[in-house]
Amino acid sequence: MARSSRQSSPQFSGQRTHPVDEVLPVGKLALYGFQHVLAFYAAAVIVPLLVGNALGLTHDQLVYLINADLLTCGIASIIQAFGIWRIGARLPLVQGVTFTAVSPMIAIGLGAGGGVAGLLVVYGACITAGIATFLFAPFFSKLVKYFPPVVIGTILTIIGLTLIPQGLQDAAGGAQLIGHPGYASGKNLAYALGTLLFILLMVRIGKPYLSSLAVLLGLVAGTGVAWCLGDVDFSMVGHADWFGVSTPFHYGMPKFQLFPIIAMVVVMLITMVETTGDVYAIGEITRKRVDNTTVADALRADGVATVLGGVFNSFPYVAFAENIGLVRMSRVMSRFVVVAAGLIMVGVGLLPKVGAVVAVIPHPVLGGAAVSMFGMVATVGIQILGKVDLREERNALILAVSLGAGLLPTAVAPFFDRMPADVKAILDSGITLGGLTAILLNLFFNVLTRRSSMEIDWDDIEDDEADAPAAPGGPPTGFAAY
Repeated sequence: MARSSRQSSPQFSGQRTHPVDEVLPVGKLALYGFQHVLAFYAAAVIVPLLVGNALGLTHDQLVYLINADLLTCGIASIIQAFGIWRIGARLPLVQGVTFTAVSPMIAIGLGAGGGVAGLLVVYGACITAGIATFLFAPFFSKLVKYFPPVVIGTILTIIGLTLIPQGLQDAAGGAQLIGHPGYASGKNLAYALGTLLFILLMVRIGKPYLSSLAVLLGLVAGTGVAWCLGDVDFSMVGHADWFGVSTPFHYGMPKFQLFPIIAMVVVMLITMVETTGDVYAIGEITRKRVDNTTVADALRADGVATVLGGVFNSFPYVAFAENIGLVRMSRVMSRFVVVAAGLIMVGVGLLPKVGAVVAVIPHPVLGGAAVSMFGMVATVGIQILGKVDLREERNALILAVSLGAGLLPTAVAPFFDRMPADVKAILDSGITLGGLTAILLNLFFNVLTRRSSMEIDWDDIEDDEADAPAAPGGPPTGFAAY
């Protein structure tokens, strides 16, 4: 993949230490690291909340899931930024749970019966997919040409469009209220709309720092209003321990089933493309040379983090684009700031009371925030598709058929009910079904016919987004972290 001369030139030839490798004073490391945690926090906790609620976990189980996620996020970020052997890009990249996996994990978990039984199947798929990512990392950079903008843009659009209904369901009160008079009540819709409007107001104010925290502030404000009106019970927070460690296989030994593993491998294939984009984007921002070796090291870190997620009761991981935008805005390029952020996240992950506070966020408040975040994912896909010539029939067909496949499980929920449970776990995920369709159609139309296709121009994406304002909880640069 061709890179611009700006990146390959010695931008910091007069300095002994590149800004990425600069070790700042402890005070600055802590301050800038905490800023990364704030920018990352809302997106980090929303995935375990969505998955845990969808699988019907108890409050205590949900608290444990949140703390396990934060702990593993911290460890994964340290590995990615600090680097161990050939694991980690050694760039200021924060790792977080990918949104790409939300819909497939819910489908896998519900297909296995929901609750803890569903989690064990999800964890088995995560561990296997993480190992596959680690082993495949050195070869992936050579295959990027098989994922042109029409494929990536289509996949990202499908991810956003299939996740938005999950956010809307939470806005109505959550799946557990379906059939109950409280579902879609005026109060629930008011909480969701109020949270969304608050987020939009924070962005409208125009301060970059407030924009980067808009989703987090929206969750806090929405929960505060609900508490004042008597719809939030903090009593469970008082019962939570001050200190607790997430132990390996807390819910039991993972279960390894073929079709869920295939679905998770497809998810990791998509996240590998996301991480590749984020690595090139952060290289462009910091003027740090990025090559295929750097990409492979970053992908190995994704694989290791995903294995750790399966072991320590969390989920698949990817580089978070929100924090790349923070690096660009703050111009603080030191990767050791991300190491400091990782240490802070590990500390927070050891405090169950923090997870208990997050777990009491009402479903409608969570749904209002999720709609904005998931909508931004679809927006990034549309932006990439804007670089594609959709007047060309083959590109138009790849997009059209893949969108239809991706929306099928959402639009017609019982469509695959007669399929075997394992097969249904794959087909019932719009992201997996739509992503596979886009990849296979591109192979059919472009690769097997040896027809040339436009490659992704990471520089062009970065330059375009550098002119655009940052969005709340959304991906300001490169590819999103889902």
